[in-house]
Amino acid sequence: MRNACEKISGSELTVMRVLWEAGEPIPLSVLRERLAQERSWEPSTVKTLLRRLCTKGVVAQEKREVFYYMPLVSEAEYHESAAGALLDQVFGGSAAGLVASLVNGNRISDGELDELRRYLESRKGKP
Repeated sequence: MRNACEKISGSELTVMRVLWEAGEPIPLSVLRERLAQERSWEPSTVKTLLRRLCTKGVVAQEKREVFYYMPLVSEAEYHESAAGALLDQVFGGSAAGLVASLVNGNRISDGELDELRRYLESRKGKP
């Protein structure tokens, strides 16, 4: 599933976020309505994005009285895949390099650093 997640475009990710937020299969009309709050896409654009996501195997459609759509990967699975791809492609697999870049670029707050320390301590020695 990692390869499919890595190939999700920015626009497709917008659609995925609506599907994740819904928490259940939703009809196309509801999906369009929720997307309209963020984007002014034509109906054909939404259908194209959904078709691509279905082809990639990250969204399923189900025919009821109308088509319903649901994500086949969770948001957590996507985050894990995207983070892994970022580490590999940009930082040569170095998580320390990523964190150093965030710290040096002032993209991580002191509170987030403390939270990260606590998390890392809790994970020490775990696979």
